[in-house]
Amino acid sequence: MITGAGGEVGSVSRTVIHMLLENQYPVRAFVRRDDERAEALRRAGAQVFVGDLLNVADVVAALNGCRRVYFSMSLNPYYSDATILMAAAARAQGDIEIFVNISEFEQTFMTFDRMTAAREARLAWLGGSVSEWSPQQRAHWASEQALQWSGLPVVNIRATMFAENPILSWFPLKQLLSAGELHLPFGTQKIAPIAAYDVAEICATILNDPSAHISMSYALTGPELKDMHGFAGDYGAALGRKISYAPQDLDAWIETYINSALASRNPHTAEHLKTITRLVAGGRYDVVNAELERLLGRAPRTVRWALERNPRIRNAVEAA
Repeated sequence: MITGAGGEVGSVSRTVIHMLLENQYPVRAFVRRDDERAEALRRAGAQVFVGDLLNVADVVAALNGCRRVYFSMSLNPYYSDATILMAAAARAQGDIEIFVNISEFEQTFMTFDRMTAAREARLAWLGGSVSEWSPQQRAHWASEQALQWSGLPVVNIRATMFAENPILSWFPLKQLLSAGELHLPFGTQKIAPIAAYDVAEICATILNDPSAHISMSYALTGPELKDMHGFAGDYGAALGRKISYAPQDLDAWIETYINSALASRNPHTAEHLKTITRLVAGGRYDVVNAELERLLGRAPRTVRWALERNPRIRNAVEAA
């Protein structure tokens, strides 16, 4: 069973579904709404279950007959509730072989000691521009704790920022197209974004053959650690024009792009994206490792590869 099958950012769940179907695995796709995305999954060969991850009766019914679970949910104030309900259903069913939990890279830093340190120590650790982890990051932390206590055969996938994250692929589009400039508030900081396709392939591989992965937590980065000047060329390749990086003031950028778009209608998502932005600007994600390549058994996809195939970017170019 694959949850989050109607999601948008990165479309990891949908990609996992297609990879499993190509390998002749029967797949049940859990979706919130029976819309055109659900119909596309049916046409691809998946069995579609329409339900609510916050309704335990729906969760139990959807899980019935499935032995391998991929759990993902869009940013939500009740994320940890949904995780616990899924874990309770899996425990009650009793024959689950693997529970692949999509977590996030910050969990590698959110140790119990840091979570419970004095406020001054937490502030110092967070880098000064963030006073606390976001509610979504705390929900992931609580979810990982609950899954550990559950005794289920869990593997946590802690991926760094996706190349498809709105911060990198949605918010900059207007200035990229109108001015040929990449407007981001990251100064000279470096990051190593990860392609959602690679995360999906790892999850599909684990679901295909879970035995070596049970109880593991994988911290995954993309293959290239570069600053925004370095990535400007990747945006240029995706857009077919010369792009230069124009560093932005952190607070002004957050107000212009996140608060104006999300703060009133989706404050939970806005708070998470603001926290991520501030952490990146403070140097938190200036890290790269080889775990992704080791698990894939091949060279990972690059940011350029992901940007060139991003539907939102392609549509924006066609409409320009």
